[in-house]
Amino acid sequence: MAKDLIGYNRYMEEALRGVVRDVLRRAASQGMPGNHHFYLSFRTDEPGVEIPDFLRAKFPQEMTIVLQHQFWGLHVEDDGFEVLLSFSKARQRVRVPFVALTGFFDPSVQFGLQFQRDGGQGKPGVTPSAELSTRLVPAPPVPAPATEDEAAGKPVRPAEPPGGGGNGKPSSNVVTLDKFRKK
Repeated sequence: MAKDLIGYNRYMEEALRGVVRDVLRRAASQGMPGNHHFYLSFRTDEPGVEIPDFLRAKFPQEMTIVLQHQFWGLHVEDDGFEVLLSFSKARQRVRVPFVALTGFFDPSVQFGLQFQRDGGQGKPGVTPSAELSTRLVPAPPVPAPATEDEAAGKPVRPAEPPGGGGNGKPSSNVVTLDKFRKK
């Protein structure tokens, strides 16, 4: 196979990050529609990520934030977003460049995207048809309420993010398109 001199993976990665950007812009201007809510996973060690020091110490490589009930001042720019979130009952500013994203999930409609750290460049010598750096992944099903607060409809943040255990490794229910490709 010929070497991809155009960089299709990079274009695809940018386009799918654009989906996240557009969805966040809509949420910033119109609020969250219906039951939609977002899990955003990102590399905390990526340049441009701004989080409080205590969060960086707790999540030195990757963390997931939830945009559902308790977020304020969502501001989206071409290269990233910032938002105020509540951590230990104190509002903290979080700024994330889109290149730092590793995952986006909206469990209300079972939609998810998973991004690779290489930014869509792919590995040298690997053709785009053999390896895509951005993968469409199903968001895991939303579990039934486990506590009285959840059953009463009060916002409760999950202990583990969908799609992974918070350790940067996807869970077993992440499906990659590579499984279905002819090699």
